[in-house]
Amino acid sequence: MAGLVKPKLLVIGGPTATGKTALSVALARRFNGEVISADSMQLYRGLDVGTAKVTAEEAAGVPHHLVDSIGPEQTYSVADYVAAARHCIDEIISRGKLPLVVGGTGLYISSLLNGVEFTPQKPTAELRRALEQELEQRGREALYRELQELDPEGAACIHPNNTPRLLRALELYRSTGKTMSQQKAESRPAEEPYDALVFGLNDPDREALYRRIDRRVDRMLEQGILDEARQVWLHRSEWKTAAQAIGYK
Repeated sequence: MAGLVKPKLLVIGGPTATGKTALSVALARRFNGEVISADSMQLYRGLDVGTAKVTAEEAAGVPHHLVDSIGPEQTYSVADYVAAARHCIDEIISRGKLPLVVGGTGLYISSLLNGVEFTPQKPTAELRRALEQELEQRGREALYRELQELDPEGAACIHPNNTPRLLRALELYRSTGKTMSQQKAESRPAEEPYDALVFGLNDPDREALYRRIDRRVDRMLEQGILDEARQVWLHRSEWKTAAQAIGYK
């Protein structure tokens, strides 16, 4: 990409209740932009309250992409997100507008900005079921030790209790023959693909942040999160990825 003009992006990240939505809408209105969600749970249709999905009133007419994109029964990966976000960026720029990537899923944002290329070979459902059976029979500790032997560097980046990432790392190795660390090293281009201005929001007053989160939880209860959580629980065997949303857990 040397010598080429890179597409410009505005990126807003940060933890919950730091004002990402309000800031992104204000900036999109000011600079003729459209928002691309980088939230791994706002993708799911019908799960609105527990994922703090942007409302029509909050959006104030600003288009929001990759929200309500898939059904809660569908699985979705960071590779799926990067491909979809790249497509959205190209379309928004073709309309002469500014793409704003906004959300709290750091892995989605970093993978997009770093230009990560993912292996086209996806693990099969049979492999995932086999690993889940191993998890039940051998236990999480045994699988984590296996990963440590295969890929010490990759294992060091995964907490032993983080079962989804543990299984994903073993899936990658068994389906491709390459460790997570090898694939990560091979997946990044020499140059990042976008000219991105990144805002990382936070609040140094942790107590004030926690008070805002408390108020958000109160609003979620008023808006019906218990009914949504009940539906997630009843469909937990089919909605495996969607059921991981922190609000419901």
